[in-house]
Amino acid sequence: MRTLICGSLAYDTIMVFEGRFKDQILPDQIHILNVSFYVPAMRRDFGGTAGNIAYNLKLLGGTPIVMATVGGDAAPYLARIEALGIDAQHVVTMPDAFTAQCFITTDLDDNQITAFHPGAMSSSPLNHVDDATDIGLAIIAPDSRDGMIQHARELATARIPFVFDPGQGLPMFSGDELMEFIELADYVTVNEYEAKMLAERTQRTFEGLAQSVKALIVTQGGLGSTIYARDGVHVVPSVRPERIADPTGCGDAYRGGLLYGLAGGMDWPTTGRLASTMGALKIASQGPQNHAPTRDEVRDVFSRAFGYNPW
Repeated sequence: MRTLICGSLAYDTIMVFEGRFKDQILPDQIHILNVSFYVPAMRRDFGGTAGNIAYNLKLLGGTPIVMATVGGDAAPYLARIEALGIDAQHVVTMPDAFTAQCFITTDLDDNQITAFHPGAMSSSPLNHVDDATDIGLAIIAPDSRDGMIQHARELATARIPFVFDPGQGLPMFSGDELMEFIELADYVTVNEYEAKMLAERTQRTFEGLAQSVKALIVTQGGLGSTIYARDGVHVVPSVRPERIADPTGCGDAYRGGLLYGLAGGMDWPTTGRLASTMGALKIASQGPQNHAPTRDEVRDVFSRAFGYNPW
């Protein structure tokens, strides 16, 4: 099934400060803060919600179609997408803008200082769902505010089932706007913190939110996830990772597994467990797109964890 991934393509620049922020910042001088961190370790990763989700879905053998906007510096990313065999015909290039970029500085205590430049992502409303054909499933992942609203409405009008994944974009929307997304969507997926914020802003309980969709999926990191579906509540255990290297992109890896299960008609326990498996495989690698298990390797990790094969 062709799955439309609406979201961002971004570069993640990750720097490591070999000290502690707290030792460099004077609490009584925050109002005139002026600090510089020496970062001898730096790497640049391919990221963004649409890129990460599509990458994981492709690993499983799915057919992702990326819908995003990028800047004039996107040639390396576009070449990578093409090499991976991911359909990028609905990626629009804005020559005079930068591709969305995230700059993250981490200290020895794993504290982070992050700066995000949206760049071309702000032009995401230039893309229209009707431009994509033969789409059986979609996801609205964090993107520009106007783009997320537009694409959700277009998917609903086209009667294409979709997952609403507000992620870090959730604070951009009011309670009424979030309820509109939920009423248009077929599925909603959030992490535990986002779920609490979603419930607070919409003045609904988790169970109440779940009644508006086919399922509300709440991820809980190392504790697994909980799926509030129409056939009951499914508690999904996590998968023990080979090692914990970097949590960046784990949520997107989970969503890649979620979309694969939905597209393939898997039951909720299997879909959730496959999603957890993808998260565990990702966390063992640095960066959001540097893990590269084969489909058979994913199956083997799943079967060792749960005692049966997902396919």
